[in-house]
Amino acid sequence: MDALAEASNIVFSDQRYGWITEYKFKGRTFILLKPSTFMNLSGKAVNYWMQKESIPIENLLVVVDDLALPLGSVRLRAKGSDAGHNGLKNIALMLGSQDYARLRVGIGDNFRQGQQIDYVLGEWDKQEKLELPAMIDTSVEIIKSFATIGINQTMTFFNKRK
Repeated sequence: MDALAEASNIVFSDQRYGWITEYKFKGRTFILLKPSTFMNLSGKAVNYWMQKESIPIENLLVVVDDLALPLGSVRLRAKGSDAGHNGLKNIALMLGSQDYARLRVGIGDNFRQGQQIDYVLGEWDKQEKLELPAMIDTSVEIIKSFATIGINQTMTFFNKRK
């Protein structure tokens, strides 16, 4: 979200349940939300802003980190289970559905047993930092594509790329 906002010279403002900004692209208006709730309660923020802005569930795209994907990989899904991710679990609970798109951003699983939280919240090492720009650029492209050509064409194009 930060990369998309920065490239577009827009800034987030601190509002109810999160940091919000509006982004316009090809005739579409995006509501970008970075929840300020705990990750495992992010459904509260998502649900609130979807209701406030009258956003239908088919227009929702949740961007989430994923330990199950190698660092640098991205996968777009139209719907699915939470796969053990507490943030996705809470969003599904608050929305009453798992039928929302999610962009899974791979962060890898390069941590020792019991060190998951430190890994997820920690700093990137030198090698990991080299992989971030391409992953971020691809994620921004996917977000724009999702909103302009739809989930199916976007999945077809991006999920097959290496």
